[in-house]
Amino acid sequence: MSSFKLSHTLSRVAAATAAVFAPVVAFAQETAPAATEAAAAAPVPDKADTVFMFVATLLVFFMLIPGLALFYGGLVRAKNMLSVLMQCTVIGAVMMIVWVTYGYSFAFGGSTSPYFGGFAKMFLSGVTVDSTAATFSEGVVIPEYIFMLFQMTFAALTPALIIGAFAERIKFSAVILFTVLWATFVYFPIAHMVWDGNGLIFNMGALDFAGGTVVHINAGVAGLIGAIMVGKRTGFGKDMMAPHSMTLTLVGAAMLWFGWFGFNAGSNLEASGGAVLATVNTFVATAAAILAWSVVEAFTRGKASLLGAASGMIAGLVVVTPAAGSVGPFGAIVLGLIVSPICYFFVAVVKNKFGYDDTADVFGVHGVGGLVGALGTGIFTAPSLGGTGAADFSIASQFMTQLTAVVITIVWCGVVSAILYKVVDLIVGLRVSVEAEREGLDLSSHGEAAYHS
Repeated sequence: MSSFKLSHTLSRVAAATAAVFAPVVAFAQETAPAATEAAAAAPVPDKADTVFMFVATLLVFFMLIPGLALFYGGLVRAKNMLSVLMQCTVIGAVMMIVWVTYGYSFAFGGSTSPYFGGFAKMFLSGVTVDSTAATFSEGVVIPEYIFMLFQMTFAALTPALIIGAFAERIKFSAVILFTVLWATFVYFPIAHMVWDGNGLIFNMGALDFAGGTVVHINAGVAGLIGAIMVGKRTGFGKDMMAPHSMTLTLVGAAMLWFGWFGFNAGSNLEASGGAVLATVNTFVATAAAILAWSVVEAFTRGKASLLGAASGMIAGLVVVTPAAGSVGPFGAIVLGLIVSPICYFFVAVVKNKFGYDDTADVFGVHGVGGLVGALGTGIFTAPSLGGTGAADFSIASQFMTQLTAVVITIVWCGVVSAILYKVVDLIVGLRVSVEAEREGLDLSSHGEAAYHS
């Protein structure tokens, strides 16, 4: 075959091939932009953000076991030490199962209701290794599984905070039944209202970065009502009821402070400057509150105590929780300086005045501290005071929004909690017998003792 014929033949083959594949090429050219748009519409979680949220989740879990368990355990008498450890442990376990069964759905199930997350994510329906959850930055997402787990640790910790208010006289069965009911009818709705994009309080514009209303006011109010409805400890005001181990209390408090960095920084949902700001504030607000409580005690009692320093530590952590991501470091310091004298007043004066027996001062520290923090957030978020608020931020307007959110939380929690305590009392009874209480809940409820002579 001549070179001319060969060249002519190859040209015809090439032309035919081009004709055959032309539609394919055209289709690829048409679909390429669509594929690019689809890829842009489905952001991929950043591995650094994912690891950050893993660590934050484990830190919050560490707050419950062993942090809170040891903190409360040291504050009760030796004969009730294990009962507190057991309650914290089982509450955590129960809430993990409740959360993945229906709690996550009730709080973040995608419902448009301002009060209820809906049933769409019952049994984690639709939550997969590929599903994602939004963060505060547009186009930035994290795996939905880690968001679900992070929120689970909050749901496990919050009802455990309540038990410190009526420790040393509550039935174990009553604690567990109340926990499930309270989470269902109080915690999940409030979490939805405050943190879900469709929530009532969220859409009011209230600021609660990591749980001033959802966790601390909620737990504090429920604790106060529980302390009143369960009743005072036998011998209250007559017998010696001092903490049996301030050593363990400080160990637990230190663990809480350590874990609280996950609590506050993790609420930023991504490893960015906002998480660093929350970390700074968690350091300095807590330090200021410790110093303030110690100074108040030195003036009022003549001596600063370790119990006071530990109480100040928790008060500082509580007050900065709703504000951690939106106030500046010096705003956080002011919050810490303010909260301790106020909480001290409720713990040392108001509690004695009204005679309620809040064993571990859940209301005096968590409830009051959360209230101060929620309202203070509305003030110190102002950019003129070093906060991260917008240029047109209005302190008066935001303060009223914060106050409204606080009132809604107190009323909802207060009314529903009172009903639930009554329901639990009717079903299993709230408190142990006088004989069991005098023997100690370690032996009477669990058949074991923390210490042996």
